[in-house]
Amino acid sequence: MSALRGSSFAALEFRNFRYLWAGQALSLVGTLMQSATVFWHVASLAAPGEKELALGLVGLVKVVPIVVFALVGGVLADALDRRRLMLWMQIVMAMSALLLAWHTLSGRVELWPIYALTAINSAAAAFEGPARQSLIPALVPRHVLPNAIGLNTIAFQLAAVSGPALAGPVLGFWGPGWVYLLNSASFLAAIVAVIALRDLPPHAPESVAQLRPSAAWEGLRFVFGSPLIRSTMLIDFFATFFSSAMALLPIFTQDILEMGPNAYGWLYAAPALGAALTSLVLVRIEPRIVRRGQVLLWAVAGYGLATIVFGLSHDYWLMFLCLALTGVADTVSMVIRNVLRQLSTPDHLRGRMTGVNMIFFLGGPQLGELEACTLAHFVGASASVVVGGVASLCSTAWIAKSTPELRAYRRE
Repeated sequence: MSALRGSSFAALEFRNFRYLWAGQALSLVGTLMQSATVFWHVASLAAPGEKELALGLVGLVKVVPIVVFALVGGVLADALDRRRLMLWMQIVMAMSALLLAWHTLSGRVELWPIYALTAINSAAAAFEGPARQSLIPALVPRHVLPNAIGLNTIAFQLAAVSGPALAGPVLGFWGPGWVYLLNSASFLAAIVAVIALRDLPPHAPESVAQLRPSAAWEGLRFVFGSPLIRSTMLIDFFATFFSSAMALLPIFTQDILEMGPNAYGWLYAAPALGAALTSLVLVRIEPRIVRRGQVLLWAVAGYGLATIVFGLSHDYWLMFLCLALTGVADTVSMVIRNVLRQLSTPDHLRGRMTGVNMIFFLGGPQLGELEACTLAHFVGASASVVVGGVASLCSTAWIAKSTPELRAYRRE
């Protein structure tokens, strides 16, 4: 592994990070297969004229558990054994996917079990996410942390390409139940990886004291007391809230393009394809980006512009290109945001910072799906997406103007 030192894969030199990275990479493929499938499945079962609202409810049942449990998950991640917390939540997510597969393969067509099991999966993720992300700095030295974050981004984006791309043919040949079954099986890789972690640094000596009602408030006070961290969370929330078009992809594919699940799978994967290619470049050049704040702001603006063009288009390949460009822009922004937050947060607050961030990072797009689908029900899918892209640009300009610390943020 010494050959990896100083390379684009330097973090993989460290055993614990290597195991966790590989297990998560495999598990994420199944997770992203299921994420794409749930929208297609719900759109296929919804009554005529109710498709938009049915899809919007998927976003609602995803976001409510995040808002309710993410702060609690952050407190627990700072107070308890992060590895054990991750393990139990991975098991819960595997079981929820298995129950979803059973429900579908048994021929049931009710929507409420899909919503309920999606909510359970989201709740488990609200506990698992802070534990996993706050564990990363303990697996690699500080100077390798940006590389580890970049590699995690690559793993996510590659899974976000391959997951929906694989979901398309599986949906076409065998149906959604098999996608859910494959996702349940994929959690075995993550579970084995967590069990294999060894010799972790001591953590949470004040764990009993940290399990107090004020602990969550301490995390909120830290986040909102830091202009840089606060502004990166706000800019991410508003951009994804207004420009969330993914929930409407079944409508664009089925009703506007009049195409099938394979085309849908690749459209769903397009942002991740652009993001994966960008991640491969960023893992090398990110340490050389000096004006990080300005690069972040321009990336978010590009995200909004690509969303507007997507909403105006009725051509498959132009839609694909625009979605890929949203992935490019989002990845540049995400890597800079994550490096800034991890380097600016003390270890005893990382779980709570991550819990707050989950509300913004995941709550934005999930609430955005509800907003976009509700608006689409009244004005149409294309108009909904265009309006969201314009609103994203306006919110980015407002945050840039009101936060000079972000505009001036530079590499350490």
